[in-house]
Amino acid sequence: MTSPAIAVIGGIDTHTDVHQAAVIDSVGRHLDTQSFETNTAGYEKLLAWLLAQGDVIAVGMEGTGAYGAELARFLTANGITVIEVDRPDRKARRAHGKSDPIDAYAAATAVLSGRASGTPKSRDGIVEAIRALRVVRKSAVKARTQTLNQIRALMVTAPSTLRDKLRGLPTGLLIDTLARTRPTGDLADPACAAKTALRRLARRYQALHQEIKEADADLAPLVKRAAPSLVALPGVGTETAGQLLITAGDNPDRLRSEASFAHLCAAAPVPASSGRTNRHRINRGGDRHANSALYTIVLVRMQYDQRTRDYVARRTAEGMSTKDIMRCLKRFVAREIYRHLTSTSTLGTAGSAGARS
Repeated sequence: MTSPAIAVIGGIDTHTDVHQAAVIDSVGRHLDTQSFETNTAGYEKLLAWLLAQGDVIAVGMEGTGAYGAELARFLTANGITVIEVDRPDRKARRAHGKSDPIDAYAAATAVLSGRASGTPKSRDGIVEAIRALRVVRKSAVKARTQTLNQIRALMVTAPSTLRDKLRGLPTGLLIDTLARTRPTGDLADPACAAKTALRRLARRYQALHQEIKEADADLAPLVKRAAPSLVALPGVGTETAGQLLITAGDNPDRLRSEASFAHLCAAAPVPASSGRTNRHRINRGGDRHANSALYTIVLVRMQYDQRTRDYVARRTAEGMSTKDIMRCLKRFVAREIYRHLTSTSTLGTAGSAGARS
């Protein structure tokens, strides 16, 4: 008679070319470790190896949003529960050493102890598509800003005959003027070289500007399709809605409450009390891009939303600082955003209305 399979927990340390997997039993004993290639055949071998060890309770994995993204999707699709594991802190690494098997066992142990319990983003839906497109747009915006800064820096050092013609022009007219120039002469002449460089930079700026417009045209319908009620909220645009969707992921139900979403967005106040002092401070952790999106929404509402303006006036009269007012508003907005993210509207159908700030 065969003995029943033991319950095991897996741990995976992810890398570019090879994933290191390890297995422990339900009391934490190290059973086995093995490496697998990062391709479809390797994923299938890893899954078969895990199932051969016993009844797999869960698998802890580092890098579910990077090197382990595809493996996490593969295991989840095959019925394996994947738990996101943070990288071990430096103190633990100094005490126990560092190697791929050690990190794999540490990931499994973190799941067994309960220290790791987060559900990773599924990365298999429309939000993942939005994330990919926003990566391109963000780099184009950054490059466009850098190009404009280079144009202005060259103008500062350009000969006065050229600088005087360009000084005071608004950005759009400046770019068009430089792009239409036809520099002639010897490139050894600083004036000719400056004109040539400015023309090339202006054309680069125009190309990047067009790329950003194309990205916006792609993103707008996708974001509206993913969360129509979200983009309908006051102060929420395509960019901010896209970032908040990415922060929540394709499976926002992994967030247990609106408080957990606020912590994820670094919008939850952190206790900073001591002795007779009872206060809270701004959370400086979390997803800074999501926090920036909330900040943008709050700024827009403080200027154009009458309810928010009334709230600011009332809290200012009570003696609250602008920084603390904005902290409260970001918390309110995070609560409202969470209700729209987790409603059926996120899937493209009508959802319930959220709270208002």
